[in-house]
Amino acid sequence: MSRRRRIYEGKAKTLFEGPEPGTIVQYFKDDATAFNNQKKGTITGKGVINNRISEFLMTKLGEIGVPTHFIRRLNMREQLIRQVEIIPLEVVVRNVAAGSFAKRFGLEEGTQLPRSIMEFFYKNDTLGDPMVTEEHITAFGWATPQDLDDIVALTLRVNDFLFGLFLGCGIKLIDFKIEFGRLYEDDMVRIVLADEISPDSCRLWDLRTNEKLDKDRFRRDLGKVEEAYQEVARRLGILIDQDRKSTRLNSSHVALSRMPSSA
Repeated sequence: MSRRRRIYEGKAKTLFEGPEPGTIVQYFKDDATAFNNQKKGTITGKGVINNRISEFLMTKLGEIGVPTHFIRRLNMREQLIRQVEIIPLEVVVRNVAAGSFAKRFGLEEGTQLPRSIMEFFYKNDTLGDPMVTEEHITAFGWATPQDLDDIVALTLRVNDFLFGLFLGCGIKLIDFKIEFGRLYEDDMVRIVLADEISPDSCRLWDLRTNEKLDKDRFRRDLGKVEEAYQEVARRLGILIDQDRKSTRLNSSHVALSRMPSSA
């Protein structure tokens, strides 16, 4: 990795210049953060599992016609992706009340919402990723009205597909966060799904027991973070016993500070 030009260092991933023009190598790290980077830790092997899960889900979404930045997985921790201009928005879909949403509206966590609710957050760590409206988005030029139409349509498709996919694995998709980017091809510009989809960016509960199988185990110091991520991969059929042994890790993490549960 030291010989490649590093483009961007994020909380959970590092981006390197790709082997061909218009490509980027996305490296999945073991770092874990929560509460706007106020809680930090390391979950050894997390990057390996998230790389596999994101590859699987991006591939499946591509098969149903959702355009993504994903090209192929390169190795245990890296995947080749298309270079896109990231739109500075986090798009969150809530199917069940949990985390900060439940707290914001005084709902008991686990309450089924009347319908799926989509929210937008401006990606800015300094400002704490504030929630914004479509008016904010278009007024400040983060996305055009047409961009937003495409983002909303794609997000609804992603939710419908992932909800059914996880349900078939005995997992309830509580909520998730996705990001989009502009892909420039000749004179054409397309909105495509970017970033990742993994237990880092989704709330996933066991359908029968409501056991949390996602990053809330890190946020709330519930322990067994590794086992939860591996269980998601196992149920998706992408983690065999040998893989479980090779990615086995100490599920402990180092919390620099403890914060109230939210997200």
